[in-house]
Amino acid sequence: MKDKPTVLYDVPGPRARRRNVLWSVLFLIALAAVVWWVVTSLADKNQLEWSKWAPFFTDARVWETYILPALKNTVIAAALSMVIALPLGALLGILRLSDHRAVRAVAGTVVEFFRAIPVLILMLFANAAYSEFTDISPDTRPLYAVVTGLVLYNASVLAEVVRAGILALPTGQTDAAKAIGMRKGQTMAHVLLPQAVTAMLPALVSQLVVIVKDTALGGAMLGFSELLASVRPMSANYGANTIASFTVVAVIFVALNFALTTFASWLERRLRRGKRSTGAVVGAEAVEELATPGEHPETPR
Repeated sequence: MKDKPTVLYDVPGPRARRRNVLWSVLFLIALAAVVWWVVTSLADKNQLEWSKWAPFFTDARVWETYILPALKNTVIAAALSMVIALPLGALLGILRLSDHRAVRAVAGTVVEFFRAIPVLILMLFANAAYSEFTDISPDTRPLYAVVTGLVLYNASVLAEVVRAGILALPTGQTDAAKAIGMRKGQTMAHVLLPQAVTAMLPALVSQLVVIVKDTALGGAMLGFSELLASVRPMSANYGANTIASFTVVAVIFVALNFALTTFASWLERRLRRGKRSTGAVVGAEAVEELATPGEHPETPR
């Protein structure tokens, strides 16, 4: 009996299945060989000795002196950047959809300019500007520079995400809002944005993960005491355990980003259960307020 084709592809036949199994086995063998080579190389360089890993399990000072303060700085920088970049990006994305050409041009110029500059250069420029034109303390200046660079770059990227999410909605939603007399601002706030939120969440979360990881740039170039920057002093004070320090820091970054994506997945499921993605419902009172008897609804501009 012939295998029935699926919607997207034909079910592989016996030869294709054997070929897929062969490639899978070869890949696993190659992966095992790479893992064996890495472990052997680390063992030859004494990087797997317990003495290099023990401080993370037996010495609380490693966490109290280096990891936890650095983690706090990373979370502060990432949180501030997210809180500022999200609304700023949403505003720029909406302005890029304005009916006024001048507004679209200004918003588009800002977005394209900051999106084209590497975030590290933005941080360096911000640090130099704060040093030259402000009296911000040198101790806190790296934090300001990191947050400024992350906000400028990621707000411009998020603006495109918001714009794409709104443009992806069916045009009938806007037409229906116009038919009941809603202004463009009301249509955007009560009809388009609530529907676009769930569609934009995966891209938004991806950009938020980028923000968390890019805080490491501040430690590399500006002396910002973030998580990755804690590797050097830990390695210097605990027997050149560079590999162990990098591994612990990498695991913490993975945990942070996993928590962020898990929360976003929960939020997306909650929004879908609340049927927000199907469109906002305008009550009779709102319609009466928009178009009272004897008055024509205002024509959307």
